[in-house]
Amino acid sequence: MGIYFEDRTDAGERLAALLAQFRKRPDTVVLGLARGGIPVAAAVAKALYLPLGTVLVRKLGIPGHEETAYGALAWVHGRTVRLVNKPLLDRVLERGIRQEWLDTVEQRERAELARRVELYPGADLDLAGKTALLIDDGLATGATMRAAVEAAREAGAATVVAAAPIGSIEAEASVERVCDAVLFLHLPGKFRAVGTFYRHFEQLGDDDAISLLRQ
Repeated sequence: MGIYFEDRTDAGERLAALLAQFRKRPDTVVLGLARGGIPVAAAVAKALYLPLGTVLVRKLGIPGHEETAYGALAWVHGRTVRLVNKPLLDRVLERGIRQEWLDTVEQRERAELARRVELYPGADLDLAGKTALLIDDGLATGATMRAAVEAAREAGAATVVAAAPIGSIEAEASVERVCDAVLFLHLPGKFRAVGTFYRHFEQLGDDDAISLLRQ
């Protein structure tokens, strides 16, 4: 355990080396999961000379334990993909979390997703027949990445590769069931919050993410 990356750009530059086989491939697009995955994806796209876009995703966090996702939402071509971890959701409900609390979480996240759709460029790229490299800054549960994979498939991607600088063993097992390949630089046995593996892990704002996408 320890700090592996200086910041998201450093992580992206190092992740690009793992994805070198995709360098300058005309059928390949890099998609950062908004927002934290966008700086990582921007560094990957720059190093590999590939176009950059984004997948708009929102985690459905458990009330009181927001970092733990019981599901996720992703936007694609005018509709919202919803993915839920049913076994985890059942356990959450058994332990006293009320359904109306979860409904409130989902309503809030759907509203935020709709807000970002109006703001973010690169969220509606044509993926038909292409390889989509889905990039995030780290995968704790894999819920948002799974929703992003489903969105990419629905957008017509022929091949979907999920990649991140850091991930949990559980996330790898979850995501590899739904995409063509999953790649991590580090897969520590004991996984903490994603941010603990970065020296600098500032919260990204809309302006930061939009600026990177426009470049």
